[in-house]
Amino acid sequence: MKKDVIIIGAGAAGMMCAMEAGKRGRSVLLLDHATKLAEKIRISGGGRCNFTNRHTTPANFLSHNPHFCRSALARFTPQHFTALVERHGIRYHEKKLGQLFCDGSSQQIIDMLRRECNQAKVQWQMPCRVTNINRPSARGVGFMLETDVAEFETESLVIATGGLSIPQIGSSSLGYRIAEQFGISVTPLRAGLVPLIFARDQLAQLSELPGVALDAEVSCNTGRFRENLLVTHRGLSGPATLQISSYWKPGSPIHINLLPGLDAKAWLLEQRRSRALLSNVLAQHLPRRFAKAWIDSIKGEQDVAMHHYDDHSLNKIAAQLHDWQIKPEGTAGYKKAEVTLGGVDTRELSSRTMEVRKVPGLFFIGEVVDVTGHLGGFNFQWAWASGHAAGQFA
Repeated sequence: MKKDVIIIGAGAAGMMCAMEAGKRGRSVLLLDHATKLAEKIRISGGGRCNFTNRHTTPANFLSHNPHFCRSALARFTPQHFTALVERHGIRYHEKKLGQLFCDGSSQQIIDMLRRECNQAKVQWQMPCRVTNINRPSARGVGFMLETDVAEFETESLVIATGGLSIPQIGSSSLGYRIAEQFGISVTPLRAGLVPLIFARDQLAQLSELPGVALDAEVSCNTGRFRENLLVTHRGLSGPATLQISSYWKPGSPIHINLLPGLDAKAWLLEQRRSRALLSNVLAQHLPRRFAKAWIDSIKGEQDVAMHHYDDHSLNKIAAQLHDWQIKPEGTAGYKKAEVTLGGVDTRELSSRTMEVRKVPGLFFIGEVVDVTGHLGGFNFQWAWASGHAAGQFA
């Protein structure tokens, strides 16, 4: 079978690319090894799909080349995708910080993309496992795909295979292996938007706190986020932790401001004559169980009445409230990660078309590329924007 465009990967980026290429009159075939369509969309946003973020800018993405994403994001914005959602009658709401979710189910987004592809006369082959790709022409034009279903030939080949995150729903390293086959460099890969794991001594200090959540500002290297922090039986999770995990590297401490927006030093000094225990004072702004365990974790400090503390001790406690430092042992890995950091080196690609500069007709889009968004709908917006970009040229 011969097609103008074959796309490997029928996820968010792959379906967006397929429908755009099909609208141009290109014959398009969409392949995927999965039996269920777009599982990552289905499970996203707690089953309601955080499909974009109103406030998307290039600053919301990590890449070895932070400017690469500008072109695609400028040409297909959150407003463009929202207009598509509205055209299909899908009701949605803004949860917080520009995050848009379906009122109903994630399945509405999958069905919308499927309808758009069908209207553009896209053909589907699922499940279909690619076993080999080669260039049949001596001129280096076009691609031949061997699969467990049939052989396919195409002029343009788009790789939308995603990353390594959430292997339990079928993620694989296929996209990176294809890049390697064609001599395309891949930046180092690691889990992103993922819970952080504590060393054993830190776990012992916080062993009674799983389930405790608090508002905090978390920073590490160049990243800084203020959102909820959740203590788990293995370490830290919650939005703030997931965000900062993309900036964390082994051996680095993370810095946690437990009282953002409050001058802890001035506040504690105001309470210095109180007969209340320090933990009870801290419980005015922190969960009581957390306050008690946190004090116990500070070397040289005890939970006693405020009037027993001198200025030096209160200054020390205030400083630690604003900069509680924890050195994670690691992350929960790809099984719990929402995204894969790193990927196909953007220096190999055209930012306008997503085409590989040295391999005409070969495109990479979505998570397989070294562009990773923050939590909150940004990674879907990259999938839509990069898929749209490639769909205009593949």
